Amino acid sequence: MGDFQPDVWVQSVYGFLMDPAVWLTIVWVLTKILIYFIVGRIVVGVAGRAITHMVIEQKAEQRGPVKFDPRRAQTIGRLVNNVVSYTVNFIVIMLILSEVGVDLAPLLAGAGVMGLAIGFGAQSLVKDVITGFFIIFEDQFAVGDVIKTGNFQGTVEEIGLRVTRIKSWTGEVHIIPNGAITQVTNFSTNISVGVVDVSIAYESDIEKATEVIKRTALEVYEANENMTKEPDVLGVQTLGASEVVIRVTFECKPMTHFGAGRQLNAAIKKALDAEGIEIPYPRLVTFTRSE
Repeated sequence: MGDFQPDVWVQSVYGFLMDPAVWLTIVWVLTKILIYFIVGRIVVGVAGRAITHMVIEQKAEQRGPVKFDPRRAQTIGRLVNNVVSYTVNFIVIMLILSEVGVDLAPLLAGAGVMGLAIGFGAQSLVKDVITGFFIIFEDQFAVGDVIKTGNFQGTVEEIGLRVTRIKSWTGEVHIIPNGAITQVTNFSTNISVGVVDVSIAYESDIEKATEVIKRTALEVYEANENMTKEPDVLGVQTLGASEVVIRVTFECKPMTHFGAGRQLNAAIKKALDAEGIEIPYPRLVTFTRSE
């Protein structure tokens, strides 16, 4: 190994830096990198605007074979926009690496092998992500809906690509992998039907009681904005051991029939008391024999 000669090294560096071809190559590489970056930003921006425009059109017009609920349209737009952004950024990074002299063949081959290994080792994760995408895309349920899946029932707090969070009415939060959601019952998509059974004594006038119940149910309907249809008094439902049961049905906005039923029960009880119509209750009758 020869002795290090600073003068020779400085002169070689100086000659390299003063070579016009070197600077032309550097400027050309930097120019192409800048072009790749700008084109990538433009593609992402145009795709984002196009996706937003399509989502807004679907929300406003609801045309075409694919229907988007307004609650879901924004989520789908962000999801597709993120996928496009990640894909374009990956391509731009690969192009930039190729311009600076990085051999992409071994890199892509290693990434392919790693991706294959991850795919085999994370099958459940892939299943969760795919299921989460279809839950969002098909609008199976939305944040705020009350659903039941398996042994869990509650209000949906969050929908992700991997997990869904459900909060039960007692406060517990259930975190469920999307791949485990095979069947869903959604209680929040259609109107709810409530049933109220009113018991009266056999001694009471059934026709009078029915009229009182009808009048009271109509008053509750006019005062309760959650009811979507006038309650229907069906008539005598059953003849019990000590009571006659009159059935009332009513329709409400999704998952509001519990509160409406309680309000209807309270109003009917007050109206029956005011009319002197007796509601049956257990009684003990004692007979005494005189000697």
